[in-house]
Amino acid sequence: MTAPPAARLPLLSVVIPSFQSAQWLPSTLSALGAALSAAEVDAEIIVVDDGSTDDTQSAVDVTRPMLPAPVHLVRQPNLGRYQARKRGLAEARGSLILLLDSRVLIHVDALAFALPLAASGAIPVWNAHVETDPSAALIGHFWEVPTRIFWGSYLRTPRTTDLTLENFDSAPKGTTMFLAPRDVLLRAFESARPEGDTKLMSDDTKILRWIAGTTGIHLDPRFAAMYRPRTTLRAFVRHAFDRGTLFVDSYAGTRPARSATLVALVIVPPLALLSLLWSILTGRGALTLVLLSAGLLALVSAVIPARRNGCAGRGIAAFLVYMLPFGGPFWAGLARGIVVHRASFRRRATKERP
Repeated sequence: MTAPPAARLPLLSVVIPSFQSAQWLPSTLSALGAALSAAEVDAEIIVVDDGSTDDTQSAVDVTRPMLPAPVHLVRQPNLGRYQARKRGLAEARGSLILLLDSRVLIHVDALAFALPLAASGAIPVWNAHVETDPSAALIGHFWEVPTRIFWGSYLRTPRTTDLTLENFDSAPKGTTMFLAPRDVLLRAFESARPEGDTKLMSDDTKILRWIAGTTGIHLDPRFAAMYRPRTTLRAFVRHAFDRGTLFVDSYAGTRPARSATLVALVIVPPLALLSLLWSILTGRGALTLVLLSAGLLALVSAVIPARRNGCAGRGIAAFLVYMLPFGGPFWAGLARGIVVHRASFRRRATKERP
């Protein structure tokens, strides 16, 4: 497998959706600039300001003179990341696109490794291996337990993985940092075009499922980045609420068992809570103990496999401390998702196959 020399690499367009990210953009752009220089690639950087009220312009301006590529700032009303990325794709001139989130630090050698293989067509689509900033506040490590449960096999020993429709859910994936031909992304975005309020729709799962079914998605630890998570309780709670709704849109209708699970996640928690309150108010101590024990067992059943899959103590501590403030908003988001995306439950998974 021979990759083209750096001099023959096509123009790379980097699309960065940004919402209230002025404090992170300078470091994100600086890390990107170092990676572009190491790869010796001609590039353009497109920052799409998705209706931010912070000073995104100044954040871009302060970094622009230090970058090896021109930076274009595009503004739009707050329409969500799907529309922000789609706007960036429309503005892009390059045949290769790097989607990069505004709070991500790309590793300096990531592009030098992946770009020649992407440009040659040998491995056209790349999903980054993304790790959480170890210096983030405790709240930023909450998701380490869920990810270690769902993708523990990969995260125990990160390795080169090719994702298709058959093994789509076996490893973490997302558009946090994603490299692909522009034409592939345009077709994927069109196939996943949402109806209704795009802020309530999954911004990447359907896109990735479409790409997995066409070209496949290459996941490689050498194409890597570090993610800076939310560090305030208010942002965490808001994200939990939105994530519940997007979770429904991502999986409703893909399989009957998944649809049933989503409905159960909305119905069971309030029934359990009402049962607990009733047992306390009516003095049924034995039932109260059983219900509390069941809740504790549910937490332990999540923590134990996560720990076995390599979750650090900081991640487990974050999960235990913030599970309560997460659970309510996430459940509310799920309930909203069931209503907003009720038509999705009638879909068949085969309809999403390209």
